[in-house]
Amino acid sequence: MLDEDVRLQQLTGWLDQHLPALFTAKGWGTVPPATLTSASSDASFRRYFRWEGAGRSLIVMDAPPPQEDCRPFVKVAGLLAEAEVNVPQVLAADLERGFLLLSDLGRQTYLEVINPDNADALFADALQALLAFQQLPLDAQLPSYDEALLRRELQLFPDWYLRRQLGVELSGEQLAAWQRVCELLIDSALAQPQVLVHRDYMPRNLMDSEPKPGVLDFQDAVYGPVTYDVTCLFKDAFLSWPEAQVRGWLARYWQLAGEAGIPVQPELEDFLRASDLMGVQRHLKVIGIFARICHRDGKPKYLGDVPRFFRYIDAVLARRPELAELGEFLARLPQAEVAPA
Repeated sequence: MLDEDVRLQQLTGWLDQHLPALFTAKGWGTVPPATLTSASSDASFRRYFRWEGAGRSLIVMDAPPPQEDCRPFVKVAGLLAEAEVNVPQVLAADLERGFLLLSDLGRQTYLEVINPDNADALFADALQALLAFQQLPLDAQLPSYDEALLRRELQLFPDWYLRRQLGVELSGEQLAAWQRVCELLIDSALAQPQVLVHRDYMPRNLMDSEPKPGVLDFQDAVYGPVTYDVTCLFKDAFLSWPEAQVRGWLARYWQLAGEAGIPVQPELEDFLRASDLMGVQRHLKVIGIFARICHRDGKPKYLGDVPRFFRYIDAVLARRPELAELGEFLARLPQAEVAPA
C-alpha cells in the first residue's frame, strides 16, 4: 500500500480531473473552491473524505488495491438503488485505482442518534429498507453464503481470538466439540430461505438521512440466510437492547416479511430459533474479526466490544438447549479474558 500522503495526492489529482465534467453534466456550474476533510474510516483499509464547496457536499472513497476492490460496491449500489433503497449514487469511478466519488447521505449515523425514545421509529424505517432489498430477485450473480464461507467465518474465532488473544490451541475433545458446534450452526444457516444479505446491516452503517435510512457498507453482500440482516440490526456490535424489546422487533419483522412475500419461516418460533443460531454464528465470527483487527492491524479498540458478543451468546444459550455443548466449550476458556468487568 502506498504511503497515505502519496495516495491522498493521487486522489486529489483524480478529483481535479473529474469534478469539472461532473459539475457540467449536473448543471452545477463551475467547480468552486473546496475543502477535503476526513469523513470516516472503518475496520478495513477504506477511507472516506468529504469534499465541500459552495454549499455542496460529496463523499470520496479511497479503497486502495489490492487490499480493497470497488467493483462489488458499485454493483451492489446499483442493485439496492433498483429496490429504491437510499444508497450513495456513484458519480465518478476509477475502479483500477480504487477511487469513487459518491453522493453524500449526511453526517450522522443511526448509531449516533438512536436512543430509547426514537428507536422504534428509526428501526421501523430500517425494516422497510431491509424488506425492500430482500424482495429483489436472486439473479445478480452475487456470491452465496455457502458452507465454505460460513466455515471460514467461524474459523476466525479459534484462529484469532482463541489462539492469538487467549493463547488457546484447540485439540482432542475440545476441538471435536468446536467442530460439532460449527456443524450445527452451519446446518441451521444453510437450511434457511435465501435472500440478498447486506452482511453488516447495523446502526453504524445506516445514515440519518432523507429518506431514512441511508444505507452504507454493503459491498460484501451475498445471497444467504433470511434471518441474517435483521439479527445483525438488533444485536449490534456497538449497542445493545433489552431482550424482550429485541424479540418484539424480530416478531414485527417476521410479520411484515410474511406479508411482503419474503420467504421467512412459516412459524414465528422457528424464525426466532433460526435468528438465534444465525446470531451465534455471527457473534463468534465478529469476536474473531475484532481480535484480528487488534493483532494484525494494530487497532485494539474493537476488543472492548467483545464482551457484548459473549453476552449475546449467553442469552441464546439460556434458551437453546441444543447449544449446551457450546456453553460448556466457552466455560472452559480463560474467563478473565472472555468477559472482563
